[in-house]
Amino acid sequence: MSAIVGSHDAEFAVEVRSQWRTVMRRFFRHRLAMISLITLTIIFLASVFGRYIWRFDYMERDTANLSQPPSWTHPFGTDSLGKDMLALTLRGAQRSILIALMVSVLSTTIGVTLGAIAGYFRGWTDAIIMRITDLLLTIPLLILAGCIAWQFDGGGSWWLLSLILGVLSWQGTARIVRGEFLSLREKEFVEAARAIGVTDRRIIFRHVLPNALGPIIVSATLSIAGAILVETALSYLGLGVKAPDSSLGLLVSDYQAAFQTRPWLFWFPGIFIILICLGVNFVGDGLRDAFDPKQTRVRA
Repeated sequence: MSAIVGSHDAEFAVEVRSQWRTVMRRFFRHRLAMISLITLTIIFLASVFGRYIWRFDYMERDTANLSQPPSWTHPFGTDSLGKDMLALTLRGAQRSILIALMVSVLSTTIGVTLGAIAGYFRGWTDAIIMRITDLLLTIPLLILAGCIAWQFDGGGSWWLLSLILGVLSWQGTARIVRGEFLSLREKEFVEAARAIGVTDRRIIFRHVLPNALGPIIVSATLSIAGAILVETALSYLGLGVKAPDSSLGLLVSDYQAAFQTRPWLFWFPGIFIILICLGVNFVGDGLRDAFDPKQTRVRA
């Protein structure tokens, strides 16, 4: 019996590796997704390491250059306190990206776990999990997260904001994973695994979950863009990241009054938000095409 199980697992591992090579080849041929991935990588690296290579710190004030437009010394200009906007924007991007990544990991973990349990075991377990999911889906995420953040003295901590958003934004992933598990649990390879005595836990993690990774990865990728937009909205409303720290949403909120007189204070954080969200969506689009077995041509 153990020899049969081992042979089956070996054949399955070879098939999975072959599928992943096909997926990666399709993704690398998706030009718009690759351009977006490169752009996102540059923004991420700049936000993480910018403080070590850029001469100005986001807290430093250049009192000789107050409210200066973009120049060689300050490529993004300065605010009314003389703070360098490039340093502030990179700091804001770092916090926003970090929050979005943590939200994506947490919400995906919760969503995959609950969706897998509901889809595989079905019955009353599925009914309870899905009714809770439907209930949470009826409440707007922004309102629910804002109320909880307000109860914690208006938020302010980036990790607390990440925790709140991650715990509240798993429903879409759970529904996707549930649907995949409901379909995959009836496939012949799962029935064969049950017939030779493979445990439910092994079937879930070794047979069903690898075949559901495509939709999960796409959902996790797209949730990053959603998390950045929600974080931006909460920070704009004063319920997210707060000074002296920074985020892109907080910068947009702080400098909205300067839109007419000093537009560079508003536009650069806004452009970063647009670039990150568009880039993530294009990468998600490329991943969706790559994982689609019916995809016959690569879209630019």
